[in-house]
Amino acid sequence: MTSETGATGVTTQTVDTDAGPARVTWHPAAAARLVLAVGHGAGGGIEARDLTALAAALPGHGVTVALVEQPWRVAGKKVAPAPKTLDTGWRGVWPALTAPGLPVISGGRSAGARVACRTATELGARGVLALSFPLHPPGRPEKSRADELLGTGVPTLVVQGGNDPFGRPEEFPAGPYELVEVAHGDHGFAVPKRAAITQQEALAAVTAAAVTWTASLG
Repeated sequence: MTSETGATGVTTQTVDTDAGPARVTWHPAAAARLVLAVGHGAGGGIEARDLTALAAALPGHGVTVALVEQPWRVAGKKVAPAPKTLDTGWRGVWPALTAPGLPVISGGRSAGARVACRTATELGARGVLALSFPLHPPGRPEKSRADELLGTGVPTLVVQGGNDPFGRPEEFPAGPYELVEVAHGDHGFAVPKRAAITQQEALAAVTAAAVTWTASLG
């Protein structure tokens, strides 16, 4: 395990897992009460607009944000491995995430949200933040992944774009979770130029939902 601290206080840590080395980028809160660990999706990394927005906003509300890069991204691969391997990578990073001694919220966007849902109970997560949960493949509503979301066993918040082809908010089943819609947002929370809200307002909706929900967890 290695780490490196930048001038802004952001720390990058390499963590060995059974799936290969993963990388955690820490955005610390001055007086942290929670850690929010967020994994990326299968088609991108921690530079996703919603993840960077959370890393900028939540530390000011007492939540340290840990952006987690799965081993396949660290290795420079273009295609994500099978879900089982993603879960292995996430499990391997967990001891580093709990090292500060704070409750850890398991989070992620898209495929990362699925990982967080599948492993939350076994890892003892304080909650799950599911960004752009891929309820089904685009155009294939019969291929539902709702069981993963419904089975987290911990407080869960879904933040979903109103126009997400992987599952619009109205498609989600009733269940023991909260759901916040980001109007006009697609799977990456991008909004059309003609939309009634701006891109900045869409991301503000994402961060506001996370701030309110994490405050309710302690």
